[in-house]
Amino acid sequence: MGLPQFGQMRDMYQMAKKAKQMQKELKNLEIEANSPDGLIHVVVSGEMKVSSINIAEELLSPDKKRELEMSLKETIVQAMSRAQSESAARMQPLLKDMNFPGM
Repeated sequence: MGLPQFGQMRDMYQMAKKAKQMQKELKNLEIEANSPDGLIHVVVSGEMKVSSINIAEELLSPDKKRELEMSLKETIVQAMSRAQSESAARMQPLLKDMNFPGM
């Protein structure tokens, strides 16, 4: 196996540069989701990290514990799913440039 040609090295450098830029974009991407009743608001980054959770005061009583848990879980799942879809859509052009099979 020989050394990579200059053109190949340049292409690899450009690809690495694009990947680093994409990583930065995903870190700054914010995806929001709200519970159906609007009482819970969740923000997730493109890196699948929960940035914030806001829960309405009326859900913070002991008699609404189960409702809060279920609604919070569903809202986080919704936000994560949206973030995953958006991240994949933004990554697709980069993956095509890398010539991965099936892309």
